[in-house]
Amino acid sequence: MGLFGNLLGSGESIFKNEDALDAEFIPKLMPYRDEQQHYLASCIKPLLAERNGRNVFVFGVPGIGKTAAVRWVLRDLNDNTDDVRTLYVNCWQKNTTFQIYVDICHQLEYMFTQNKRAEELLNIIKNVCNKKGVVFVFDEIDKAEDYEFLYSLLTDIYKRSIILITNYKEWLTDIEARLQSRLVPEVLEFKEYNREETEGILKQRIEYAFVSDVWSPDAFSLIAKTAFELKDIRMGIHLLRESGLAAEEKASKKILLENAKIAVQKIQELSLKNSADLEEDTQLALAVCKEQSGGKIGDLFKIYKERGGQGTYKTFQRKIAKLEQNNFITATKVTGKDGNTTLISAKERKLTEY
Repeated sequence: MGLFGNLLGSGESIFKNEDALDAEFIPKLMPYRDEQQHYLASCIKPLLAERNGRNVFVFGVPGIGKTAAVRWVLRDLNDNTDDVRTLYVNCWQKNTTFQIYVDICHQLEYMFTQNKRAEELLNIIKNVCNKKGVVFVFDEIDKAEDYEFLYSLLTDIYKRSIILITNYKEWLTDIEARLQSRLVPEVLEFKEYNREETEGILKQRIEYAFVSDVWSPDAFSLIAKTAFELKDIRMGIHLLRESGLAAEEKASKKILLENAKIAVQKIQELSLKNSADLEEDTQLALAVCKEQSGGKIGDLFKIYKERGGQGTYKTFQRKIAKLEQNNFITATKVTGKDGNTTLISAKERKLTEY
């Protein structure tokens, strides 16, 4: 048989709209986040009356819909009015004031940013954004290396709401007092989805993405259980896609338990592979985190250096951020009698047994 002989024929795909399983997809309805979305909208609404909006600090653990809910609100706003601009920046990708200004200028369709200083870019932003209300969203705000852009926007943009998204509640208390006093945000927490909500979200995404009645109950049950154990809806949606692809590779018109098992096994193997693919110095940092799970970041850094770690403390902090981003560890900022610190815990990578 040829390489492509065991595939479903044209028009036989079990996927109806595979794009609905992309990380950037925003569903028409956002289940279980109505309260948070209405609150965000109430903070933005003064802009529609040509008044200043309220700033919002959004926090919660990864993979629970913070970004999706905020972007849903922005889309709804854009669908209903042209009187307010919406600008979204991911500070993991653009993490300096200059990079953020360039990104905002490009979103404002000003592309001639080469050889311009940050102050010049800010003037361009001011000239455009002060003509009407504007909502700025800075996702993963804790990844920004400096906050001069926030000072400037808070001072120089007259009618705006600034929404800051992070996994860390403590970010707000760790920033300088002069920035806190200018920002004075509303605080909005996103709590983890429970098992019923996890299943509801995944069922909704199946309706968007797959042909009707292709999921067997036991296959869906495994994916929902795994997503709930991981506390990560994004991973659950990824597993839906992988299960569907596994079924199509077998020329199956149904997604069976064996296909779901393949998807779960792949992320387990990928987890191990990702660990092996880390550069040597980052692997050392991860090994220290595993051995000293629950320890303070400063203590872990000392052990890392004693074992030949090459980086400075700031470099070590970046390695910790990378490890957390890739789901190897959790970093929890705490306040104790000795001041603020970060506790590092290795994640248990074991998933559902079957």
